[in-house]
Amino acid sequence: MASLAASGVAAISVDSFAARGWSRHRALATVCTGLALPGRERAGDVLAALWGASRMPRVDAARLALAGWSHGGWSIMDLMTMALEKPGEAFVADARPALLSGVRALVLAYPYCGPGALSQFRPWRRAPDVLAFVGQKDAVAHPALCRHAFRTAERAGARLETWYPAATHAFDEDADELSAFRYDAVLAAEARSRMARFLAEALAAPNAPGAGAGRECSNQAPD
Repeated sequence: MASLAASGVAAISVDSFAARGWSRHRALATVCTGLALPGRERAGDVLAALWGASRMPRVDAARLALAGWSHGGWSIMDLMTMALEKPGEAFVADARPALLSGVRALVLAYPYCGPGALSQFRPWRRAPDVLAFVGQKDAVAHPALCRHAFRTAERAGARLETWYPAATHAFDEDADELSAFRYDAVLAAEARSRMARFLAEALAAPNAPGAGAGRECSNQAPD
């Protein structure tokens, strides 16, 4: 997110765990294994982040983007399937579809798309432009399942850009030697470049040069 902030994007990193008093170790042991805070519940965190970001004076609430990595991408995708027409949806008492009115684009980095992910069996209710990437060797966000989930976005009318590098899950995050995930500096740089280009087009003002490419948005959702 530092590179996006340096380019002038208001990049807001959301921590779903610290506010709950959860350590990273607890999150890895429970959330990342699917025992706690599934995507449909964490979708409420995305709504809360939008509510807060839209009230910041330096943020254009009409041009927002959501970016999520792994579980965060799952949460964003689940949120796209929700009507938000009744109290308690997304585990938020006063969830309202208007909170998503300014979201023009999504960045989905190896989002979990397996059993329990709502995009596998529910249609999307909204269709922002989407940049999605999943490693061909990803055993968590399985490429075949993600292709199926991404088609759900296309059926809703979203413009979809996908990238399937020869990489594992979390290839852009430096992991310890015991991890099954493998950091790839070249592909990580490519992911950052693709995301920066996508968001630069998306954030362009309507009458700015190149704005006709038409992906418009800002900001970031949970990790």
